Amino acid sequence: MDVTEILEAHKAQFKPITVEKAIPLEFDVNLLTAFDTNAFDEKKLKADPEEYVKELTRDNTQLLVNEIFKLPVEGADAGVLAKLPTRTYQLPREKPLPKDKPLTRWEKFAKAKGIQNRKRERFVWDEEKEQYVPRWGYGGGQKDKMDDWLIEVPQHADPMEDMYAKKREEKKERVEKNKKRQRRNEDENLAAKMAGKSQIKDFKKEELKAAIAASKSSTASMGKFDAEVQPSKKKKKSKK
Repeated sequence: MDVTEILEAHKAQFKPITVEKAIPLEFDVNLLTAFDTNAFDEKKLKADPEEYVKELTRDNTQLLVNEIFKLPVEGADAGVLAKLPTRTYQLPREKPLPKDKPLTRWEKFAKAKGIQNRKRERFVWDEEKEQYVPRWGYGGGQKDKMDDWLIEVPQHADPMEDMYAKKREEKKERVEKNKKRQRRNEDENLAAKMAGKSQIKDFKKEELKAAIAASKSSTASMGKFDAEVQPSKKKKKSKK
């Protein structure tokens, strides 16, 4: 066997890069997609479906690769890269566009006053531990002084009062107050959305009450299981 026969035998193992199609394929190289509108060969499909589909896939992939090699290239650290053109087809989204979250009262106030949030560092220096600790969360520095072995009794306070129990109660009140504010914001935003108002301040007091009542009755339970927002109790200031 001479060299020519060896080369021919080696060449026979690979199919040519040129593929002839009765109807040219449509390409969207940006999406690395090819669309073949040619009719199937029913005889080959019935004789050996798996082999026919593999052959058809190989030919169409070869045509797509040929289109990629026609693109302009540029050098990069990873090697030679092809510049993909703009896409031809717009694929539909799997999910709808996310809706903008309604602004809270503080966010509306900050926007009206031009207040911008400043990103604070995640870690702060703890003088007692002499190390950096998270600002919030587990092991954070901004915590109620529940772990202190000694709490100073404020002036004019009952010296027999349990300061630890008092701080626990104050913390519960703060948590409950924040939950009420959150529920109130949700109710007001839902009421404004249903009434077609852009902001809460566009409501009058009675209109807002009616809109909140209507928004609660629009739920599946007709408002039966909706939590009611109770007005916060004002603490009386002690006279000194």
